[in-house]
Amino acid sequence: MTVSINGWDPYNRGCPSRRLLDRIGDRWTVLIVGALDDGPQRFTALASRVDGISQKMLTQTLRSLERDSLITRTIYPEMPPRVEYELTALGRSLQEPLRALEEWAVAHMTEIAARHDEHEPA
Repeated sequence: MTVSINGWDPYNRGCPSRRLLDRIGDRWTVLIVGALDDGPQRFTALASRVDGISQKMLTQTLRSLERDSLITRTIYPEMPPRVEYELTALGRSLQEPLRALEEWAVAHMTEIAARHDEHEPA
């Protein structure tokens, strides 16, 4: 299957759309976009919600998502400053396909785990 819309072809290694697929296919991106489904979140709330993500990886992923215009970062002029992350309209448009991927993984995990067990050496 070849997908080429407006000249973008993710099957071509030099196409920027491939980097975007790498970004949105990253497990941390999937989980952060899902965590932001409930609305704006602070860094510490995201870190708690996305179990196992390091501060460094959370920071890097949030910066990448902001650079790709999938989230916004709002700094409130308070003492101490409060920072919140929220999905943009573009980021919200990504929720449905990522939610479908997440639901597929959960629905098929038992079957896949059983297959892994079959292939483990005795």
